[in-house]
Amino acid sequence: MARPGNKIIQAKLVLLGDMGTGKTSLALRFVKGQFYENQEPTIGAAFFTQVLSLTEATVKFDIWDTAGQERYHSLAPMYYRGAAAAVVVYDISNKDTFARAKKWVQELQRQGRRTICSRKWNVFH
Repeated sequence: MARPGNKIIQAKLVLLGDMGTGKTSLALRFVKGQFYENQEPTIGAAFFTQVLSLTEATVKFDIWDTAGQERYHSLAPMYYRGAAAAVVVYDISNKDTFARAKKWVQELQRQGRRTICSRKWNVFH
């Protein structure tokens, strides 16, 4: 809920990365404070919103959780276009996801964006 008199900031956030890296889990934890052990893969993209009331402003996040399957990669520019931030998520226990995360970062850098986040640091194999 916005605080009276607070400046309202709308920020589009996009989550990118391979399937199974925890993008949806990250979004659900941020938006609902919940964690689901077995999350179904996202098809296309999922949309969430979250409002944070800070001292100086209220921030409304529009969060696009993109599908990690390769067949959806070509849709990604549609989601990260106009985003205030893009978070590239990878699984630190899977070096292939990190290699592909680097490609996402390179693609975003060509667009003038950069952010990276690792997930699953607490999962042991």
